[in-house]
Amino acid sequence: MGYGSYSFSAHQALTVDRAALSREQVFRQSGCHPLMNPRGLTVREARDSAEHPDSLAIVFALDVTGSMGHIPELLARQELPTFMKLLTDCRIRDPQVLFMAIGDATSDHAPLQVGQFETTAELIDQWLTWSCLEGGGGGSNTESYELAFYVLAQHTDLDCWVKRGKRGYLFMTGDELPYPAVSRHQIEALIGERLDEDLALADVIAAAAETYRLFFLIPDRQRAQRCEARWREVLGDHVICMESHLDTCAVAAAIVGLSEGALSGVDAVADILHAGGSSRERIAATVRALQPYADLLDPEAVRRPQSPPAASRRGRPDWWQRLFS
Repeated sequence: MGYGSYSFSAHQALTVDRAALSREQVFRQSGCHPLMNPRGLTVREARDSAEHPDSLAIVFALDVTGSMGHIPELLARQELPTFMKLLTDCRIRDPQVLFMAIGDATSDHAPLQVGQFETTAELIDQWLTWSCLEGGGGGSNTESYELAFYVLAQHTDLDCWVKRGKRGYLFMTGDELPYPAVSRHQIEALIGERLDEDLALADVIAAAAETYRLFFLIPDRQRAQRCEARWREVLGDHVICMESHLDTCAVAAAIVGLSEGALSGVDAVADILHAGGSSRERIAATVRALQPYADLLDPEAVRRPQSPPAASRRGRPDWWQRLFS
């Protein structure tokens, strides 16, 4: 998948038209859309084409349980075009985006929903809004995030990896703990595949990490208190604690820019967000959330203080200097 051209203006028009609509009018599915039902799932492909010779696979696996449904709604109403524009500003030529929706397989009716990799505004938006925001969850402080890792490892095929050895990106949103293993019974019930045994979470993550850079985005620091430690055990420094769910798209796009070498550090992140019209408050919050990951990419970071010294900020505009004041 992934054919056709992306139009920022067309995408923005889709979100503007929803300003006065209710959540139920934007996300109309009361159950799993037939085309997102993983039963019989074979493969989701992110392919190069004449229009897009340098495809880069990007997956959003969105927790759609009761406490997390605000993020897909934010993307559909406002922020998804911003994400795509930021990728363009970072010179990411041919992004292809796939949406998954995650719930709790022990209690929800649609705990795993899987879209397709797409390039055009209309189709990217279509799979997002076809997601069923079930609003469930099991009430046990765990959700079935591990199912998304399994699908990535076993049911996706990426030209960026096969042809160029470049991994795709997974941005998983959530505020709960993962289950310790992929249940063979759940895989059979949801996808129709038979496994000999349950698969340990660490093994499924390792398999997905062969072809994807895996990131877990926690919406705010309050919710990080209940899940950050466990996620750092399994994903290390690829756990990003945001200050607000409003920064989801900015954080994700900046991670791609930093990882691909298009952005040289958090100062470059601040510059590109400012140029795109982000507020000083949101720029500062995004920079703070990204600083640990940006430092991970920079071998010189351990030699520098956490905030840029005054000398390094000379000549910068006032709005930039105030980020660190």
